[in-house]
Amino acid sequence: MKNPAVFSPQEAHMILSTLCYLQQEDQYLMLHRVKKKNDVNKDKWIGVGGKMEEGESPQDCVLREVKEETGLDIENPILCGIKQFQTDDNCRYVVLFFKTNRFSGELKSSDEGEVFWIPRNDFNRYSLSIDMEDMLKIFESDNLSEFYYYIED
Repeated sequence: MKNPAVFSPQEAHMILSTLCYLQQEDQYLMLHRVKKKNDVNKDKWIGVGGKMEEGESPQDCVLREVKEETGLDIENPILCGIKQFQTDDNCRYVVLFFKTNRFSGELKSSDEGEVFWIPRNDFNRYSLSIDMEDMLKIFESDNLSEFYYYIED
């Protein structure tokens, strides 16, 4: 069903980004976003990732972003889903989801925030990003791969 309030891909500016969840046994590596001002996710717990740079592939982006935000080098990031939404300024924002349990290096925080391993069963104790539970359904499912926000009339 086509929603007339949704923008045309041919007319919209697009932002591409990546989001990666690193898993270690029953824990996920989470970033506590405390250092960025004017951020919708300030003081929230989120995954790691960010916007693709010009000429960068999705895999190169996720490798770079994880290294910058966590100090870790990931191996074999698996593309496992996609999230799409329209911003207030008619921009199409596309987030490519990756996951991995293969990494090396020394864990360290960055100017994006503090990073911690958090058991999945303890997530309800934390202030997660607005749609974290929806994103986790995509990351943890073998049957789901996409979710899309749209404006309803």
